[in-house]
Amino acid sequence: MADMTIGTLARRGGVGVETVRYYQRRGLMQTPGRDGAVRRYDGDDLKRLRFIRAAQGAGFTLHQIEELTALDAQADRGRVLALARERLSELDARIAELRAVRDALSALADECGAGGAGPCPIVSRFEGD
Repeated sequence: MADMTIGTLARRGGVGVETVRYYQRRGLMQTPGRDGAVRRYDGDDLKRLRFIRAAQGAGFTLHQIEELTALDAQADRGRVLALARERLSELDARIAELRAVRDALSALADECGAGGAGPCPIVSRFEGD
């Protein structure tokens, strides 16, 4: 039963109304017909909205989410698995990058904390010295 306004749907989905409209323009969500002057949304719309948000939380792009939703209808597990593995590979690369940045900053912090004369090594490094 379609009993939610777009505002209610957005609130229950944890997004703003404009986000719902954006997802509709992108084709990620259907735009229901009007019930009088108001569009009404149902539980399936809320489920789709929550799916989109959860997939974004896992780091999938909207383009990838479009593909995931299309694949879900086709039950194409192989492609879904491939997309998940691609995302995992991207995450692994990002984690490695963040670890390298953390290690570099930690070394600078240790150097700065050791005291000594002259400018702070952190500031100097960021200034390109």
